[in-house]
Amino acid sequence: MSPRPQIDHIRKPQLLRAAADVIVERGLASTRIADVAERAGTSPPAVLYWFRSKDELLAEALTVDEERFYVEMRERIHLLERPRDQLRFMIEASAEEYDWTLWIELWVRALRDPAARQARQRLDNRWREEIAAVILAGQGAGEFGDADADGVALLLASLLDGLAVQTTLHDPDVPRERMLCWVLEMAESLLDCELGAADYETAAGDGSGAARNAVNEIVPHLADTERRKGLE
Repeated sequence: MSPRPQIDHIRKPQLLRAAADVIVERGLASTRIADVAERAGTSPPAVLYWFRSKDELLAEALTVDEERFYVEMRERIHLLERPRDQLRFMIEASAEEYDWTLWIELWVRALRDPAARQARQRLDNRWREEIAAVILAGQGAGEFGDADADGVALLLASLLDGLAVQTTLHDPDVPRERMLCWVLEMAESLLDCELGAADYETAAGDGSGAARNAVNEIVPHLADTERRKGLE
């Protein structure tokens, strides 16, 4: 029987931080348990004492990273009184202050791994619920129009996910400024409000209102709302 690894000097959060750093640098496929152990200053058996596989390590590392993001976001969002300012901040924070590399690795694993799929669903549900809660608060305050909060949250979260892949891959056509512009335009159209999407149009080099035009084609009644606003 193998002796219990010496882990008194190492803590689980320390391993998760080391795992996140190595996975971001090398990708999950090229990351070895030994690489994580070396980064954390411990041995491979000590890593395997806490985690049974690289997939489990990835899911937990992303969960810890998400928790850090939510804690920091809530600390700052409480300083904003208006729900529309809170929604804009959430969108900006996810685009400007979040590293999506771990998410992309998890999406790849979730295609075939049930545990990764469950982790992805759990984390996505939480993010959508956070967005929906702010939308409901904004509707209650009269800042947002009548819309299905859960549906809008799902659409905005999905749009962020898709554009984040292109931005993370350094697609020259999808810089972060354009990503923000499009997502804010979509939110403005769906919620009949102003969130400052125009602030990013010049920086993104896109004054076409592409997202607004697209959503008006998908949801025709919003186009009528835009026309009425123009006549007021």
